Amino acid sequence: MGKKIKKEAEPPPKDVFDPLTIESKKVATVVLMLNSPEEEILAKACEAIYKFALKGEENKTTLLELGAVEPLTKLLTHEDKIVRRNATMIFGIMASNNDVKKLLRELDVMNSVIAQLAPEEEVVIHEFASLCLANMSAEYTSKVQIFEQGGLEPLIRLLSSPDPDVKKNSIECIYNLVQDFRCRATLPELNAIPPILELFKSEYPIIQLLALKTLGVITNDKESRVMLRDNQGMDHLIKILEAKELNDLHIEALSVIANCLEDMDTMVQIQQTGGLKKLLVFAENSTIPDIQKNAAKAITKAAYDPENRKFFHEQEVEKCLVTLLGSESDGTKIAASQAISVMCENLGSKEFFNHQGIPQLVQLLKSDNEEVREAAALALANLTTCNPTNANAAAEADGIDPLVNVLSSKRDGAVANAATVLTNMAMQEALRVSIQSRDIMHALIGPLHSANMVVQSKAALTIAAIACDVEARAELRNSGGLEPLIELLRSKNDEVRRHASWAVMVCASDELMAAELCRLGALDILEEINLSVSRKNKFSEVAYNKLLNNHLSLKYSQTGYLSSSNIISDGFYDYGRINPGTKFWPLKDLCLQEPNDLRTVLLVNSKSDVSPPPSTEDKSSDIGYGRSISSSSSLRRASKEKASAGFGSPTEEKSEPASGRNTAVSKSAAKEKGSRKSKGKKEEEKLKEEEEVTVVLKWAGEGNVDKEWSPPADPDFCVYVYEVTKSILPITNIRDQIETLAKYVAEKMGGKIPKDKLQDFSWELHISELKFQLKSNVVPIGQIKKGIFYHRALLFKALADKIGIGCSLVRGEYGRAWNEVKLMNESQKGVIGGLPPPEVYIVDLIFHPGGLMKLKSKEADRYRFL
Repeated sequence: MGKKIKKEAEPPPKDVFDPLTIESKKVATVVLMLNSPEEEILAKACEAIYKFALKGEENKTTLLELGAVEPLTKLLTHEDKIVRRNATMIFGIMASNNDVKKLLRELDVMNSVIAQLAPEEEVVIHEFASLCLANMSAEYTSKVQIFEQGGLEPLIRLLSSPDPDVKKNSIECIYNLVQDFRCRATLPELNAIPPILELFKSEYPIIQLLALKTLGVITNDKESRVMLRDNQGMDHLIKILEAKELNDLHIEALSVIANCLEDMDTMVQIQQTGGLKKLLVFAENSTIPDIQKNAAKAITKAAYDPENRKFFHEQEVEKCLVTLLGSESDGTKIAASQAISVMCENLGSKEFFNHQGIPQLVQLLKSDNEEVREAAALALANLTTCNPTNANAAAEADGIDPLVNVLSSKRDGAVANAATVLTNMAMQEALRVSIQSRDIMHALIGPLHSANMVVQSKAALTIAAIACDVEARAELRNSGGLEPLIELLRSKNDEVRRHASWAVMVCASDELMAAELCRLGALDILEEINLSVSRKNKFSEVAYNKLLNNHLSLKYSQTGYLSSSNIISDGFYDYGRINPGTKFWPLKDLCLQEPNDLRTVLLVNSKSDVSPPPSTEDKSSDIGYGRSISSSSSLRRASKEKASAGFGSPTEEKSEPASGRNTAVSKSAAKEKGSRKSKGKKEEEKLKEEEEVTVVLKWAGEGNVDKEWSPPADPDFCVYVYEVTKSILPITNIRDQIETLAKYVAEKMGGKIPKDKLQDFSWELHISELKFQLKSNVVPIGQIKKGIFYHRALLFKALADKIGIGCSLVRGEYGRAWNEVKLMNESQKGVIGGLPPPEVYIVDLIFHPGGLMKLKSKEADRYRFL
């Protein structure tokens, strides 16, 4: 046999590349391998990059700079499981880097990562895909992407995974996601509560803690609280509190319970299981600030129920809360203050805090922590509301100064609460005076300018409470507080507008402030408000009327009515009827206008530019042109002083005028009518009276020319005031006074006019001549010698106010106006007790001057309307 020849191996095909084993020591080289089409190279490259990234943050940054992220994102959807798994592991680690997160959001890889949570994927892929999502979900934009791309449902499913890392990553991601309200609202639909509760059974504390934190967030929503209760969640939470070995979970468990106590059914359940007692135990005995804080929060939530407040009061929770106020933790102080603010709804608790608690709360007002100051101010606000004793206690604890200081706080809640406390204090005069001495009005300027409507409302209410005194109103005006207060009247918020109107109403109590408010436009704004059915309120109406009462000319033009308490003063003018919203021209502008065919403006003015010289005979009777009497008391005093003066009362008819009307003007008129002076009058008295009247006329006609504009003088009206003061004021019977004054007014305005001659009474020509002579539409009332209804009614009211006769002025239609007076019926005089109200009469100044007609009589109706 021949020797066997060894068969030679066949050479590889020429088009096949021989296997090459490479050992790379540069990460850049491995990054380049990520673009390889070979699965084995991709798998090994990913494995190497994972190990490199695991070593630290710097390596992650290096991989980012080398451009490793973009090719890796493509590998998340690779067909090979190993390649896909390794790429997912890299992203789980890399996603903790902020720059990588940003790039991943831009590359929109969230959908690919969520796809790795599919049930058929390996546990390792679940672990690192959920880790990647947990890292990414820390930022809001990523939360939105995960939610919108359906990541929440698979994450909830993975809570039941057997792998603890998958559970931990999933619950952490869910915790981050539920910070967004849309995710929270979706959880009940996905039935997320049961698997979260199951996590309490985990042997890993971090998983239990994350589960509690998640429940702490989602139980802010009612649906989640109901679902937690239905799944016996409270039993799990109570068990955690009872287990001392789980003390690291007590803080979060108390937080969840506090949220659940907002649900009434849950509250009842806790009451029945003795949970409230456990809350007190934690609050009293624990030394951990966060546990104390959350226990106090839970007490706060529970105390919203009256029965719970009663239970807590019986358990003397107040002592515990006062103790917590002294905690070194600001969070505990805040929670305790909030609990006190709720507990003081119980009257017993409110009384307890009067002796203990208020001094501690006042001290917290001085804290550097704004939230602490806000919470303390809230507690004091509730404690002092409708409780003068507590308001006094706060003042005795030196609380006014820190409260005023809190008004400059940066937190709106603190400012609003401090303002409320000061308002409550100001209900007592002694405290109000003390508050005023602290420059309170200046401190309220900032809150008035606040953009927060609650602060605006409370600040305006505080002003309304404090501005009762003249000094306070002056301080407000001098501090520049009227402008922002008036601006609040324009607010779209009902409460702000109401409280601002209230403050303006209080400020309008004196004439000076009312004039300033009108100058700043308050009257126009209030008028606009009151025209709106939806915007007006009771205070805006009262404030408007109060300002009108200090601007009677406008009031009479708008309302056509002046009451007996509306005393006409010098400078009043009847502009005629105007509709709301129509411009009301100032007197100066009207006086400077040329005469035209518009209605005559009637002016009342008894002012003098010079001081009247004293009488040589009787200084007590120097009541004339330069002086006006505005109160009935002063009038009565004047009448006593003048009772012995030799100036007769005009009680006779016009045919026999009284000596008191025997002036230079009235004398000529009397001569034309053939009247005669009483025979019993002495010639000396006549000469003396004529000298006095001449002096009055001289005062009215003379005067220095002022640089400033002043209304036209009215010498005749000055004489009228002088005469009625001398002759009518001393009359003791009010009915006689009215009748005599009515006859006097009629005499000065052209006398009695028979009804059938009313149309022939040519008063229009007389008024036109006066306008032409004066070269103005403004005519002083005293210069009118032929007057009709509205002329006489105005003169009667003006003179009646000068001598203290109470009467109203009412404008009617078609030039009618009349005066109404209230008188007791003669038959009622001398009757003791149970008197009916006085009857209202209309004074006849035209047909039967001095006659009195009952308001609802046919005669009165004819006088007013026919």
